[in-house]
Amino acid sequence: MDILWFGVFAVLLLGYFALEGFDIGLGMLLPVLGRSQEGRDRVVAAMAPYILANEVWLVAVAGVLFGVYPRAEGEVLFGLYPLVVSLLVSWIVRDAGLWFRRRADGRAWRAGWDGAICLGSYGLAFSWGAALVALANGMSITPLGLAGGAAIAAAFAFHGWTFASWRLPGGVTGARRSGRALLVSACVAAAPAAALLAGAAPWLLGHTAPADTLNVLSLMILPFTPIMLGGQVWVWRTFGPGRAPERTPSFF
Repeated sequence: MDILWFGVFAVLLLGYFALEGFDIGLGMLLPVLGRSQEGRDRVVAAMAPYILANEVWLVAVAGVLFGVYPRAEGEVLFGLYPLVVSLLVSWIVRDAGLWFRRRADGRAWRAGWDGAICLGSYGLAFSWGAALVALANGMSITPLGLAGGAAIAAAFAFHGWTFASWRLPGGVTGARRSGRALLVSACVAAAPAAALLAGAAPWLLGHTAPADTLNVLSLMILPFTPIMLGGQVWVWRTFGPGRAPERTPSFF
C-alpha cells in the first residue's frame, strides 16, 4: 500500500509541474509575448481555461502529503517555512492579477495587474526551484537555490512558450508547435521534480503513515481520482486549438 500511495503522490506532483508549468511560464513571458494590451489579453485568454484545473493538482499534492506522509509534511513545512510562505504569497499575487485585471478599465489598472501576474509567476518558479534544491540538500536553504530557481524558471518559460505556440499557432510567438512538442516541454518542466522524487523515495517511504490510515485514505480519496482525471481530459478537449473562442472564460 505504501508503494501505491508513493505512486499516487508522484503522479500528482509530476502532473502539477507538467500542467501548471505552462501557466507559470506564460505569466513570466507575459511582457515579452504580449507587447500590447491586446497581445497580453490573448496570452491570458489562452491559459485561462486551464488554470483552475491545473491548480487542483497542487491541492491534491498537499492533501496526499498531509494524509500519507504526516511526519514528512511537518518537516517540510517547518524546515522550508520561508519558501512555503514565498510560494503561497506568489500564488496569491499571480491569481489576484488574473482575477482582477478585467475588473475595471484603464491602462494603468491593467498594467498593474499584468505586472502582478508576471511577478507572481517568477516568484512561483524561483520558490519551487529553491524548494527542490533545499529538499535535495536535506532541508537546507542555501544560495544554490537561486540556481535551482533559474533552472525551473527556464524550464517553465520553455513550456509556456511551447504551449502558446500550440494554443495560438502563428500568433504571439510567431511559431507553430504540435501536441508532441508540448508533451516534450511538459516532460522538461516535470523533470526536476522527477529527479527529486527518485532520490527522495526511500525517505518518503520511511515517513509513510500506518497501514490502517492508508486503507481509510484509499476509500476516501482514490474513488475521486477518475473524476479529477476526467475533468482534466474534458478541459483539454474542450479548449484546445481551433475550439470556439466564445468558450474562453470571460472573467480573465
